[in-house]
Amino acid sequence: MKSGARNAAASMRRDLVFLVAITVAAALISMYFEVSEAIQAWARQWERYQLDEYPGILLVFATGMTWFAWRRMREAHAEILRREAIERELAAALSNNRRLMRTHVQVQEDERRRIARELHDELGQHLNAMKVDAVTIRDTEGLPHETRRAAFSIIDVTDHLHGIVRNMIRRLRPAGLDELGLPAAIENYLQSLHGRLPELQVDLAIAGDFDDLAEAVNITLYRVIQEGLTNVVRHANASRVAIRLNRTCAMPHATSEITLTISDDGRGGPSPRDRSGLGLIGMKERIEALGGRFEVRSGAPSGFLVSAWLPLAIQS
Repeated sequence: MKSGARNAAASMRRDLVFLVAITVAAALISMYFEVSEAIQAWARQWERYQLDEYPGILLVFATGMTWFAWRRMREAHAEILRREAIERELAAALSNNRRLMRTHVQVQEDERRRIARELHDELGQHLNAMKVDAVTIRDTEGLPHETRRAAFSIIDVTDHLHGIVRNMIRRLRPAGLDELGLPAAIENYLQSLHGRLPELQVDLAIAGDFDDLAEAVNITLYRVIQEGLTNVVRHANASRVAIRLNRTCAMPHATSEITLTISDDGRGGPSPRDRSGLGLIGMKERIEALGGRFEVRSGAPSGFLVSAWLPLAIQS
């Protein structure tokens, strides 16, 4: 913004120098060729039209146009200042919004972690206790057949609930993300997805070092991949998905970038009017909260492509 103001000031100075140079050149030419005397001699034969009065009229008109241009210039300058102030306010609002979004995501992930821990520690332990009691009843000799059959039923139900709780915990907090890192967490998620949808082929390619990423970056990339695959399963009717996650190499004290693309061979993406779903909005907000860019577009000739770019400051 400041560089634009400097460029405008430099352009104005150049224009003023050019105007002064043209004026001086016109004055020298007029004095050398005695232009005023020549005009008077020519206009004398047309005295009845008062042509000799026109220079004064033109001078007044030129002065008025100068005043008019000066007023418009002042108004334009005031408008530029007003727009610059609005742009500064918008930039501050955008910065605050990104900071609030990062805080919201962090609070959300902390709450998910707490719920996952409580599901594992509280509900998991109670289900284990129920199963142990049911197994004890099942293996006790001399009990009625109905009681043993109820014990078998309780064991089946607790096993089913265990599976549901494990899936809930996996969705709430990525398995292995804290201990093993982002690539391992993604591969673990893809393995669980393949167990549920073996007909969907997912091609994963990860390049670069992802060991030193902040938790916010890790969880953002994981959630974008998770939501992207959820959209593919729900809407794309695809048979193949390609995920490309790459971190560019950068020199010390520079800035690197993470690029993420998710493409499928399905029936194509939603129309621009339909791209306001909460899933895409959530992915976009997560990426932009970290200062990144997010794009979605239909593939060629079919399919759908999700692209995200995240800049990263390299720590010394």
